[in-house]
Amino acid sequence: LPLGWYVADAMSGLVHMLMDYHPCRPGVGLKEMFFYEGNRSSEDYLALRARTLKKLSFFETVSFDFKTHHPRPNALGRRTFEHQTLSLTVVLLPAFVGLNAALLLQVLDSASVALFLWVALSGMLLSQYLHGTLHRKKNPALIDWMRRSHLLITEPAHDLHHATLNRDFATINGWSNPILNHVFNALQKRGWFDP
Repeated sequence: LPLGWYVADAMSGLVHMLMDYHPCRPGVGLKEMFFYEGNRSSEDYLALRARTLKKLSFFETVSFDFKTHHPRPNALGRRTFEHQTLSLTVVLLPAFVGLNAALLLQVLDSASVALFLWVALSGMLLSQYLHGTLHRKKNPALIDWMRRSHLLITEPAHDLHHATLNRDFATINGWSNPILNHVFNALQKRGWFDP
């Protein structure tokens, strides 16, 4: 169980790193959306958003959505569970189906391996939702209990990422941050992530 939860945390951090540093395509309106100064409920902004998002691929939309939570972190906390898990469901559903098929067909007969995979995949699926809980004041009692039990990262620990944007990318429990910080620094030195 702990190993699966650790792997889910590490994957959340790697994805977060990639999303934060993957460059946006210029000239499609993302800059205008990102730096929009008016009311984001206005007809003007909503029309800009609709025009711009229509030009983006699925990955570009997810990446941009990830980036926008840095200047407005509470916006992530206002998103629905469905919004926060949809992009991950698209990616992880085949893995869940494959795991179930392997168990039903008895290709995988190790309960320990199956449990590890279920915990890791479930954590990955919930990673963006759990990230969102860091950016809102009221959460379900289970989330608060898991945070007090150190099964989930705390707001002050996650604030270190928001203060620097170059460390502590993991969003589930932060257990993998020491290793991921070394990974990020090594990749940045090789020019993968522009400061």
